Amino acid sequence: MRNFTGLNIHSLNQRAMMPMIMVETSIAAGVSNPNLYTGSAFEFARARGVVSIGVAQSATGMFCTLQAGADIIAEEFSLPILTRFPIIPDEMYFTDVVEQGDRLVARVRNPTAGALTARSVVQMSAGG
Repeated sequence: MRNFTGLNIHSLNQRAMMPMIMVETSIAAGVSNPNLYTGSAFEFARARGVVSIGVAQSATGMFCTLQAGADIIAEEFSLPILTRFPIIPDEMYFTDVVEQGDRLVARVRNPTAGALTARSVVQMSAGG
């Protein structure tokens, strides 16, 4: 690889790529979703790295538990109320180091009498 002012271009491109998950899901009244990230190409960490997570709900009443591999990032908590996706980096309240193969889990529970919308953004970076 050709160096440009002392930087390896291939290495620079690897660091610049930051995989993301953006998901918006309606959670029916009285229902739980075992994982908002199920089916994402990035549900399982591809390498050791750092994940930053932002989650929100459309109205009050929903609860969330966050996990990465064996790490419980946050026990069940009430999500912030937003009518949009969380803003990067201001509303990315949770960060964890993941190992290759760790599964990201955002378990949400809606005990209310009406459907609510859960939104989440996950930003992944290599290293850790």
